[in-house]
Amino acid sequence: MAKRIDVQDLNVYYGDFKAVEGVTLTIEPRSVTAFIGPSGCGMSIYDNVVAGLRLGGLKDKKALDEAAEKSLVGANLWTEVKDRLKKPGAGLSGGQQQRLCIARAIAVKPQVLLMDEPCSALDPISTLAIEDLISDLKSDYTIVIVTHNMQQASRVSDRTAFFNLAATGKPGRLIEIDTTRRIFSNPKEQATEDYISGRFG
Repeated sequence: MAKRIDVQDLNVYYGDFKAVEGVTLTIEPRSVTAFIGPSGCGMSIYDNVVAGLRLGGLKDKKALDEAAEKSLVGANLWTEVKDRLKKPGAGLSGGQQQRLCIARAIAVKPQVLLMDEPCSALDPISTLAIEDLISDLKSDYTIVIVTHNMQQASRVSDRTAFFNLAATGKPGRLIEIDTTRRIFSNPKEQATEDYISGRFG
């Protein structure tokens, strides 16, 4: 069951450095929310997918086999790898490796999927496959993606949050969050407009 995420006055520190300050936002269940802003494995395919389940104490081979297949099907990867599950994940293409990471995440049946630059360094066809997968997965999960790709945020997310991050040594802050359509067509804040239009960042 997907869950809503409520954040109230969140501050994030790395040691003494305050990276993010005063963030309050709500992320609705079964939706995709993009976070945008300026920049501030040796296991086999099978072992990669079931790693989280094993860490959680699951040892039953039949249950692990079923979870691996179900997760790879859910990540639109099963037909491509079912005959080489014992081969290294490093032999997969970039797009396949990204989908393998998603399969590993959904194997533990989470309520929330957090994706950090899920399509970085992928070719356009692999990027489209991941974006289609994100759209499919939102019927079962609450999804948050962090991306610097404006076009991707506008394509896959329902809502977008613009952060002005700590590039200048000051804490990053949530500038605005709204529907993706509103953020990209008529943002309320000038800083958001400047970032989306490429005037800074």
